[in-house]
Amino acid sequence: MPFDPSALTLEMLVAALGLGILILGLIVPKGSKHGLGWLTLFGLLGILGVAISLWGDSRALIGGMYLVDNYALFWKITFLVAAVLVVLGSMRYVDDMGNQAEYYSMTVFAALGMMVMASAGDFITLYLGLELMTIAFIILVCFRKTEAKSVEAGMKYVLLAGMSSAVLLYGMSLLYGLTGSVIMLDVSQVIAMQPLTPALILAVVFLIAGLGFKISAVPFHMWSPDVYEGAPTPVTSFLAMGSKAASFAVLLRLFVTGLPGIWANWAMVVAILAAVTMIVGNLVAIPQTNVKRLLAYSSIAQAGYIMVGLVTASEAGIKGVMFYAFLYVFATVGAFTVAGYFYNVTGSDELKDYAGLSQRSPLMAAVMLVALLSMAGIPPLAGFVGKFYLFKTIVDGYLWLAFIGLIMSMVSVYYYLRVALVMYRDEPLDPTPIKLPSPVAVTLILAMVVTLVIGVYPGPLSEVINNAAHSFFLH
Repeated sequence: MPFDPSALTLEMLVAALGLGILILGLIVPKGSKHGLGWLTLFGLLGILGVAISLWGDSRALIGGMYLVDNYALFWKITFLVAAVLVVLGSMRYVDDMGNQAEYYSMTVFAALGMMVMASAGDFITLYLGLELMTIAFIILVCFRKTEAKSVEAGMKYVLLAGMSSAVLLYGMSLLYGLTGSVIMLDVSQVIAMQPLTPALILAVVFLIAGLGFKISAVPFHMWSPDVYEGAPTPVTSFLAMGSKAASFAVLLRLFVTGLPGIWANWAMVVAILAAVTMIVGNLVAIPQTNVKRLLAYSSIAQAGYIMVGLVTASEAGIKGVMFYAFLYVFATVGAFTVAGYFYNVTGSDELKDYAGLSQRSPLMAAVMLVALLSMAGIPPLAGFVGKFYLFKTIVDGYLWLAFIGLIMSMVSVYYYLRVALVMYRDEPLDPTPIKLPSPVAVTLILAMVVTLVIGVYPGPLSEVINNAAHSFFLH
């Protein structure tokens, strides 16, 4: 079958946008660079429109190395939506920092890496997408190069990301040595005819460890709190949702497509990792007094919830992962945009300084409350529907895991409501109203509205995800 470059339309458009922004940053006068944010935003919105128009296109390129289907396209749409929201919510933030071209181009390249990961049908393409995303995030994490916390976060992320990538690459190398192929479908056919050997066990352990770092699963989560706290807040939100979503897209593709014959032997291991991740993330979040660290440990717990969908590796489980990852984008953007703009105004991430936020900015307080309650799974918000889809898939075989998930969701309500109490009950230390720039206000309203609408009326999104999850098994 001849190579058809039109299948890579989205990737080429995103790459062109990223390069174009970087070049414009070199030739545009310094005082005119504020328009780069709007150029990035409208460019991403245009590409998002193209992505939606491609729904239903299904093909495999270069012998299965690159897969174009509704499953991959749904993830690409998710990444583009996340990038749009991050760019929109961070315009004022980046204007204050400077270096707009570098920030926006790296955000676009991070999204490109995620898109390549979602379509990867072989180990080499997967690794290229992963490294493109990781390198872009390394630059973004230490973007505030004059602040010690940001530089420290960047150094930690470089070291631990490099280590995890090496572990993942070694696991893929072992699989290649055992099967003689890097194509996931070919690997699955060879492994189905082989017994479970020590080398195969070691390969799967390395794969789980390498990708466990990317999703912040316990015990591979040690980098998250420090990196999340030190990185610029918009970068933290993109790292928390985008990187996590891309890694789950790869996890599903790798284990369900590439290792279906041995997945039954690993389901209990993944179930235990999910349970430990939920427990540790929620319990350690309780004593946190820094909002960004609290959200970091909350993000670890959310990874545990999403891992529940991996346990059965069924179509319903894949649907649960995709549904929760999509709604998690909006809850995360809402919470981190509030935290980021609040830091811009006050210079503080401490919870005590959020006192009386409902009086200073009712919209910021309302969005933070809705985002936190959605992550806790309180009806009628989107998080409740997402957790329902996830836990429904494991009730028959892993009822204990569903109970742990429900108990930990109730625990999370405690520390989420601590934030709400401070915002709504306490008197503000500084009663000055916080005025929101238009891009930030639009981001917050979008995040809140979508979280509410999906919770009340999840049907259309559920149908789209059903179609995408079904296309996953057609290769």
